[in-house]
Amino acid sequence: MSAVKRALLPVATALAVVTLAAAPLEVKLATLVPANTTWHKALLDMGNTWNKDTAGRVTLTVFPGGVQGDESTVIKKMRPGFDTLQASFLTVGGLADLDEAFNVLAMPFFLETPDEEAAVEKKLTPVLEQRLQAKGFHLLCWGTGGWVQLFSKKPLRTLADVKAAKLYTSKGSEKWVQWYVSNGFHPVALLPADIPAQLKLSTGLIDTAPNPPYLALNLQIFRDAKYMLDVHIAPLASALLISNTAWNKISAEDRVKVSAAAEALEARVRAEAPAQDAESIKQMSARGLQVITLDQKAAAEFRAAATQLNTTMRGTMVPPDVYDMAVQERDAVRKSKGK
Repeated sequence: MSAVKRALLPVATALAVVTLAAAPLEVKLATLVPANTTWHKALLDMGNTWNKDTAGRVTLTVFPGGVQGDESTVIKKMRPGFDTLQASFLTVGGLADLDEAFNVLAMPFFLETPDEEAAVEKKLTPVLEQRLQAKGFHLLCWGTGGWVQLFSKKPLRTLADVKAAKLYTSKGSEKWVQWYVSNGFHPVALLPADIPAQLKLSTGLIDTAPNPPYLALNLQIFRDAKYMLDVHIAPLASALLISNTAWNKISAEDRVKVSAAAEALEARVRAEAPAQDAESIKQMSARGLQVITLDQKAAAEFRAAATQLNTTMRGTMVPPDVYDMAVQERDAVRKSKGK
């Protein structure tokens, strides 16, 4: 090799490295979030921020409404060897497919307020991040879709009423189905898209569907399920994940910017959710929805049952250490509020 070629080789190598580092990354994100909802708009705004703050080095394409398949399918598409998707905004059901520790956020009647939800998520974040990393995913931020409440075709006023109802549950979650059955409920496993059509039928497979008010309004299910039990079943927890493969392609400098925009999305949806729920209930009530408030006796019955129901999940559907941490943090929030 000539002296000139030897002198130019390091320069050529350096230029190749710079070119590789500067290669733009298109992150394709899939979600069940319906198009044009506040969550979808927040994701689009986050993508615009990524593009602007990284000078086009990281861009985002969002596929809403389940067009890329259910959450199990989306997760498969994010894995090495497939890599047709790089990110997803998953509900707690999809997250639990990745790791059953996420079931702790979906336990019925376990959490009652946004403060409890946020505190438990913050406490568990380091543990859940480690569990996700081991499976090839990076947690960018949390999200929330408001509080799941029960919409039904007939009034539900007691826990016995709820147990007797034909209750929608997500298809593919066999452990959840078995848990409901073993605790005296009557679950029916369906796809989310099946809910509106089944509620319209006089002999439909379900007569009760857990949903946050905003989604119930968006999907118009309240027109057939005209009663809402005013009890917080669980938060519709969600999280934004990116594959480790994609995350490792982002420079350290741009990771800071991508993370900051994701954290802004989390703050936005947390701030919007309570008012969104309240406004949705107001609009549905004006169109015939009947909101059922529990009397003192029924409310006490629900709270007493909650502890018993949740305890059955420890070690079966939720790892014991995760369960114990969540209980400790939730109770600390309640104590600080004088409960």
